[in-house]
Amino acid sequence: MEELIPLGKIIFPLVLSGLIVYSKSLISMFFLGQIGKIELAGGSLAMGFANITGYSVMKGLATGMEPICGQAFGAKKWTVLSQTFKQTLSLLLLGSIPIIVLWLNMEPILLSLGQKNTLTSVGKVFLIYSIPELVAQALLSPLRIFLRAQNLNLPFTLSATLAMLLHIPINYFLVIYLDLGVKGVALASACNTLNINLALLVYLFYTERAIKPWDGQMVTKCYRDWESLVSLMIPSAASVCLEWWWYEIMVVASGLIKNPETNTAAMGILIQTTALLYVFPHSLSTSLSTRIGQELGAQEPVHAKQITIIGLIIAMVGGLLAFAFTIVVKDIWGKLYTQEPQVLALTSVVLPLLGFCELGNCPQTAACGILIGSARPKMGARINFYSFYLVGSLVAYFAVSKFKMGVLGLWVGLAAAQATCTCMMIWTLVFTDWKHQARRAKELTQATRDHNNDLEAELLS
Repeated sequence: MEELIPLGKIIFPLVLSGLIVYSKSLISMFFLGQIGKIELAGGSLAMGFANITGYSVMKGLATGMEPICGQAFGAKKWTVLSQTFKQTLSLLLLGSIPIIVLWLNMEPILLSLGQKNTLTSVGKVFLIYSIPELVAQALLSPLRIFLRAQNLNLPFTLSATLAMLLHIPINYFLVIYLDLGVKGVALASACNTLNINLALLVYLFYTERAIKPWDGQMVTKCYRDWESLVSLMIPSAASVCLEWWWYEIMVVASGLIKNPETNTAAMGILIQTTALLYVFPHSLSTSLSTRIGQELGAQEPVHAKQITIIGLIIAMVGGLLAFAFTIVVKDIWGKLYTQEPQVLALTSVVLPLLGFCELGNCPQTAACGILIGSARPKMGARINFYSFYLVGSLVAYFAVSKFKMGVLGLWVGLAAAQATCTCMMIWTLVFTDWKHQARRAKELTQATRDHNNDLEAELLS
């Protein structure tokens, strides 16, 4: 119970905010569905492309700062927290430039991969008007981690709630009243993220509880070497992207199978369902990452091990609940998005298999958070690569091409990947030397080369 209470204090607001953030995509899908079937399919395709090439990269790179911030907070090194945030923000803004160039050339890329022109033309428009969202995410991702490392989760929950209350009116105004169609859906999504950013910055400006990220040294005079952060950002991005890309590649691949409009529309609904179910394991994962980082930073390896065991047990229970949910709603869930008979039939068939995948996804996601909190993203990246792109892709290929299972075959491949990934992750954690991880945390949060710590007090002023 002593470990459950602090873990629960982090999980609850994260689950609540996760559901709020999920409703953003749900609302976007709803308005795309109201515009038309082609717009729903084209928008789903564009969202998949944006996730593969943009949002997953941003989130993955930002994840690299998570072990540093969590361990620095546990070690009470406030300057490390501030400088890591500024470094990460600078790198994300720089990294958004090539992503924007890629998005502007999205249509010829997808056409060369065999996508239909009707879908890519809609997707191109959606992506161009999603560029403000990408830039806004470059700030939001590190800002969330910066606050979460300090156990400040409520500000994001309240900010997301406020932004979501405005999201439906903004969508209605842009999509229906101004008749902007797909453009309006993309712009409304960007407005939502911008509103969250604004609310969080206002909170940071006025609060006395949080460390001020703009205080301390300039980003060019870093508290710690850039190499330490970059060495964590790259494998963290690989770990996040390798898993995230698999889901989005399924959306793109569904457009290459017979009857692409129906497949892509159904896959868009299924991916949104996965995103909903992912809220709990992702919240648990980030909570475990924060707690593990804090305990290792405070040189408490025994507590870190206890938190790991508790987290994996909770994740297994969550997987069973997710599986039961998909069985119960398989015949009615698709009606929340569309009334197309073919799309509804395909969604109903695949949903139970989606739930089966969650049996592995929940403990695997929790284990990945533990690896991130202990600053081992390279291990997570290797496991994700072996599981999803050696095992999962091979199974999916034979299921689709040899056994003619269509979209269902893609989810069979995902189930194989999740099972493999879960076994490898848990095996790694069972044989973890937590005392060694505590020593690594101490090295990671060492003071500056000149050992000047006079900035620490200023950060809280």
